[in-house]
Amino acid sequence: MNKYRQEVIDLLNASPQCVYAGFDPTSDSLHVGNLLVLMNLLHWQRGGHKVIALVGGATGRIGDPSGRTTERPELQPTFIHDNVHMIKKNIQCIFNNHEQYIWKKNISSRTLIPPMIVDNLEWYTQQNVVDFVSHVGRHFRLGTMLSRHSVQSRLSSEVGMSFTEFCYQLFQAYDWLHLLQKYNCKFQVGGSDQMGNIVSGHDLISRVADVKVYGLTLPLVTTETGHKFGKSEDNAVWLDANKSSPFELYQFFVRCRDSEVEKLLKLFTFQSSGKIEDIMFKHQRNPEHRIAQKILAEQVTLLVHGEQGLEMALKSTSALYDHNIESLVQLKAQDISSIFQGAKTCELLLEPGTTTLEVALKAGCFTNERDAVRIISAGGFYINHQRVTKTDEVLTDAVHILPNNVTLIRVGKKNYYVVRWLK
Repeated sequence: MNKYRQEVIDLLNASPQCVYAGFDPTSDSLHVGNLLVLMNLLHWQRGGHKVIALVGGATGRIGDPSGRTTERPELQPTFIHDNVHMIKKNIQCIFNNHEQYIWKKNISSRTLIPPMIVDNLEWYTQQNVVDFVSHVGRHFRLGTMLSRHSVQSRLSSEVGMSFTEFCYQLFQAYDWLHLLQKYNCKFQVGGSDQMGNIVSGHDLISRVADVKVYGLTLPLVTTETGHKFGKSEDNAVWLDANKSSPFELYQFFVRCRDSEVEKLLKLFTFQSSGKIEDIMFKHQRNPEHRIAQKILAEQVTLLVHGEQGLEMALKSTSALYDHNIESLVQLKAQDISSIFQGAKTCELLLEPGTTTLEVALKAGCFTNERDAVRIISAGGFYINHQRVTKTDEVLTDAVHILPNNVTLIRVGKKNYYVVRWLK
């Protein structure tokens, strides 16, 4: 192992190299679990190397069996095409944000080599199935293919494995060969669950090309409970702002445990080891201030969503937790609804003489007038974070409606309602 490690170090020090990582278009956005691979590609780019991000427009139709207990449902070509487009935007946005807000501002004036983002459908549409099986398939041995963990685990299960999924490793292997022949790409990186597919590519290249290539795997980042980081069946944290807002991404990281934050700073920021030690020293003196978590959340949000996204996340956090009216004023109605999760949104026309009781009923805060009067009078009703106890108080622009034409209502501790006023 030390021998190969030194080979890699010597090769990287000798001249710029080319590396690639693949991303499956099973959704219209990447998620936080994909971020570590993107961070690795950014480190390659910072080192002066050529980076290729491959989006599997072709392999997405086959489905990677790695880490799966059942077969992926077949995805329609139009669905995959749209996903490929969105994931390319995800990747390009992160590379752009890194260069604009992190590299140029804090590191160097040296120009980074732009990433290349490719779709493997480009070369498979030119492939004849007979030629592919003849030229590529003959270099694979069934015994080796059957021994892959992703295959073994499925063959021993009740659902088994289809021929389609069984062939996936051929296509990912050929991707690497194609990139080697076209761009001299000698390195592939991926999560540890991709080890079998990376080895298949390495084996194929060793049989058809007189070139030494190297595969590198990254650990799958998991929480202390062992779950995949940033992705669950119902609550994935996405990198597209339309699926997970900058506020949601910021909150995901700012809520991480003290026991995890140092590791995450090392994985998901570009801070030096010395700087991280300094951050952790300050954090441990006053852990209740969550200094380390805030730096982590700010750096990741800046990378994924840029300065504007980070600003929105910080304003949203202030509006939610500090009850800051100034921050609330600067947010749009849809942003406020996103921050106060579960908040019901409605549009109302402000009529002269409208009272707090009337707006509470029109906004759906109460099911009947008797409950409304009782709770408002008891002090359980708030407009823009200010308690209102008079049911006959008349709404005015200056007091009850924010300059962004929104009113935030809270009933009790957690029930929020957003009113957007029509002009």
